Amino acid sequence: MPIDLSQAPIILTGDRTTGPLHIGHYVGSLRSRVTLQDTHRQFLLLADLQALTDNAHDPEKVRRNVLAVALDYLAVGIDPAKTTICVQSALPALAELTTLYLNFVSVARLERNPTIKDEIRARGFGRDIPAGFLCYPVSQAADITAFRASIVPVGEDQAPLIEQTNEIVRRINNQTGRALLVEAEAVIPRIGRLPGIDGKAKMSKSQGNAIPLSATPDDIRQAVHRMYTDPNHVRASDPGTVEGNVVFTYLDAFDTDETAVAELKAQYRRGGLGDVAVKRRLDSILQELLAPIRERRAAYARDPGYVLDLLRAGTAKAKAVTQATLDEVRSGLGLFSLDGG
Repeated sequence: MPIDLSQAPIILTGDRTTGPLHIGHYVGSLRSRVTLQDTHRQFLLLADLQALTDNAHDPEKVRRNVLAVALDYLAVGIDPAKTTICVQSALPALAELTTLYLNFVSVARLERNPTIKDEIRARGFGRDIPAGFLCYPVSQAADITAFRASIVPVGEDQAPLIEQTNEIVRRINNQTGRALLVEAEAVIPRIGRLPGIDGKAKMSKSQGNAIPLSATPDDIRQAVHRMYTDPNHVRASDPGTVEGNVVFTYLDAFDTDETAVAELKAQYRRGGLGDVAVKRRLDSILQELLAPIRERRAAYARDPGYVLDLLRAGTAKAKAVTQATLDEVRSGLGLFSLDGG
């Protein structure tokens, strides 16, 4: 018998549509979304407008990846009967809320946001920062508040964005004199961002150090073979270092047999365990994980019309929810209305 979730907490999460999702997304958020959809009201936002903040030179890339990310959602087990999947650019209330909220935050505060500062540095913008990128936290605040989400699963590096959202919520509520908007709680997963297979801090398709959810068996095998381990672990008999060893980081994330992983770490540290053996175990685990995801994705990809219908239905539902919030904010702020002056 279906569970009544009408009074359950609301979750908003989503992804920028800049490319297909990878196993870092899976361990960081996707698998928890699959679980949470049974206990919460969940909205998944295909954030194509936010993808344009640093991809305005290539809108076609953003457009084609809307469907690609939606396919990844369905492939990992997101159920559109439980989770509302919607397209950001088709929700005009989000853009208007962003514009309204920009009046309640300063440029200096946006520039101090640690997440934005790190991303600006990583992209090498210097002072040539796209205004849309600088205002990204305000756009995210509009998304979260429009859906009245009280829970937002994010990586640890994204927590400052939720903090800024709540600052905006408090300013709007103070201005309107009532608790019009809901503050959100950042929920950070036990395992955060996975490093790339090359050992770099961030797994990224653009850097060629990611394993996509749609990876073929050979893609997985080759990626595991190339993984960064311990450069000083030349022979199996040599003691090795587990910390910073990408293979063991991935085993911690994906291997459900924690006792076996602990034993492998101990053996690796004292010597007598080669990289090939450890990689073979990881390869087996990833092959088993990704095979059904890859197959489901291919099946959905053969019927793009069905996927588009799901997005249309989800976006229509989200449009009603977000427009209702916008109407309340406009009323609360006392904006002029053609219906009543």
